[in-house]
Amino acid sequence: MTATIDDLSRALDATGTLVAGVADDQWSAPTPCTGWSVRDVVNHVTAGNHLFASSLRGNPLPVTVVGAPPDLLGPDPAGSFHASADALVQAFALPGALDREITLPMGQVPAVQALNMRITEMLAHGWDLARASGQTPHYPDAVVEDQIAFSRVLLPNLPAGRTPFAPSRPVPEDAPPLDRLAALLGRTP
Repeated sequence: MTATIDDLSRALDATGTLVAGVADDQWSAPTPCTGWSVRDVVNHVTAGNHLFASSLRGNPLPVTVVGAPPDLLGPDPAGSFHASADALVQAFALPGALDREITLPMGQVPAVQALNMRITEMLAHGWDLARASGQTPHYPDAVVEDQIAFSRVLLPNLPAGRTPFAPSRPVPEDAPPLDRLAALLGRTP
């Protein structure tokens, strides 16, 4: 589990390509995240990017962390996602940022763990977006394999009902890495 800021950038860029590829009539389409539309998923990851960036900068958690975030996408979802991705990468790149613990809704976590969490989130929700919008995701296999290893260690420590994730699903061992990660996180490839 040797995730780097470059790995995060690659995951964000690939997810950004998927967001930019969503057709106008697909924003309300359902995704593999039960009850979430394409717009909901993009808003969720955009809000998460801002939340992690803010915490890395030492800001306290906002009071409105519980429940669905407000709409942060406005009329330019791809631009809004891109801005959140830039803010996240800049925050992780701050001097000493990866050596600290940060406060997240689940409590204090080492920033290196938070980095892995954001990469995994981009990969999983990128898979969701690709499925919902008929696109092909292009994440580096090595980055996905690292996040499979990270997730295997982290998942047993999460409480039951860890939405939008579900219990792991079976998948052939020779399935593409992103499908194996999706299945590990409860999706059905």
